Amino acid sequence: MSRRFVIEAEGLPDLAGMMLVTVEALRSIGGSATIHELDERVAEIEGVSEEEQAFMMTGDGHRPRLNYFLSWARTYLRRGGAVENSARGVWALTERGQGITTYQQTQEIRAQVAEEEREKARQKRMAEKAQPAPDAELPEPDPSDDDDLHATDWENELLEVVKKMTPDAFERLAQRLLRESGFIKVEVRGKSGDGGIDGVGVLRVNLISFQVLFQCKRWKSSVGASEIRDFRGALQGRADKGLFITTGSFTSQASEEATRDGAPAIDLIDGDRLCELLKDLGLGVKTELIEKVTVDSGWFEGI
Repeated sequence: MSRRFVIEAEGLPDLAGMMLVTVEALRSIGGSATIHELDERVAEIEGVSEEEQAFMMTGDGHRPRLNYFLSWARTYLRRGGAVENSARGVWALTERGQGITTYQQTQEIRAQVAEEEREKARQKRMAEKAQPAPDAELPEPDPSDDDDLHATDWENELLEVVKKMTPDAFERLAQRLLRESGFIKVEVRGKSGDGGIDGVGVLRVNLISFQVLFQCKRWKSSVGASEIRDFRGALQGRADKGLFITTGSFTSQASEEATRDGAPAIDLIDGDRLCELLKDLGLGVKTELIEKVTVDSGWFEGI
């Protein structure tokens, strides 16, 4: 089967093709999935190479081009009534989506949604008594803010700060992160020639303890399957589990390799998850709650 879309370092991929593969991916895993599950399944079905998954958005070293444009594809499908998403970030096929099987159908949805967006832009400009710009300059829909793929400003700022840390400082950050998460006896090794092992810790779960070796990389792009295989080779026979922490992302092949049958499991923490953990643990991130006071005038009238 020929490819429906290709990701390159620049340019716009075939969004209608991405939409069709997204529908097929959802159908193949039972009709619903998280964004992470869905993106990995799309990459698997379409045979997206690790090189393609390593391309990042221009000016944004945190967001892989594949995941960004898949977010566009989901947005078109949602606005076209083919998929729906819950507040918990689960995407599911609708009745209309179940009936999509051809490229022409997704192409029609894309054209329909794009035209609706252009019409909204025209109406806005008319309301402002301005001359509408040519169609070519009118915006098409950007991925919606209910798609949690997109990093917020604080996440982008946090990752930029972390990426500027020295390697040994980043290892100490990983050490602190694990300690705050319940690990004990966490040691940073940082020795050259240790097979890429940056540290070791012990995770105690009730009456059972697991020795965990960890590796942390300040990467801007994607970690591939070869890095996971190398890490597994280094921890073979030395620990119960492995933990790979990166400021970047993991390719679908890397995720598959991390949970390969018959091999020691390796848990993965990418840049998005790292931000969430640092925020939840209050490590270098402060969360402020703003109190909003509203006066109910109707309550006083009823006195």
